[in-house]
Amino acid sequence: MTGSSSPVSYAFADGCARLTLDDADRGNPVNPASVEALLDGLRRADADGARVIVLASTGRFFSVGGDLGAFGSAPDMARFIDDLAEALHRVVSELVRSDAVVVSAVQGMAAGAGFPLAAAADLVVAADTARFTLGYTKIGLSVDGGTSLLSHTLGLHRMLRLALLNDVLSAQEALDAGLVARVVPADGLDAAVDEVVATLLAGSRGSLAATKRLLRTAVEDAPEARLRAETLAIRERAGSADGREGVTAFLEKRPPVFGA
Repeated sequence: MTGSSSPVSYAFADGCARLTLDDADRGNPVNPASVEALLDGLRRADADGARVIVLASTGRFFSVGGDLGAFGSAPDMARFIDDLAEALHRVVSELVRSDAVVVSAVQGMAAGAGFPLAAAADLVVAADTARFTLGYTKIGLSVDGGTSLLSHTLGLHRMLRLALLNDVLSAQEALDAGLVARVVPADGLDAAVDEVVATLLAGSRGSLAATKRLLRTAVEDAPEARLRAETLAIRERAGSADGREGVTAFLEKRPPVFGA
């Protein structure tokens, strides 16, 4: 996973595991390869006894979201997206359930599945260039990747606005809404993340793990049930005429024409 061909790199030192989305030329898309690499990285972090996990990325974007080119070329798009959603949800569940404190470092756009992936962290550190948007309904699909888990953080009606109108949330707006823990200049993102990591590593591992577990379970009762509901919904949408039209229109760079 440390090789250049992997879409995610892994490094471990001094109790901190770093998983870095490393397909910058393509905007760090969410696809079977990147999701499998993330799962592999999380397994390695657990085996290494990581106390902190940093989820970061290279390039201009955190992630452009789902790999729509792969969606469009799949022989059975509904099956492809169903399998991808199930795997991505395992990543989100691992991040939420892990005793390690998870920190995400976000620069540029976190779009589609990249948005809830970044927000699955316990602490989100964002560059002032960071932007968060969903975009699922633009292509005839329903929200996925743990988006429904964000309603506790952002509030129901803000989430409805983001999901239905596909508004873009700026780094400052995300900070004001409580999603982001720190907003820093883009050239100071790495240093800010290192500072947060150092603070966490100086704390009591047992105390931090117990606190995370208590707070997570207080607001995210049965997160896997919500993730499963997302999988079922997006599979149905991906198999629909609107879902096929939305992805095709995006790839053909034209407005979609949805049915009644």
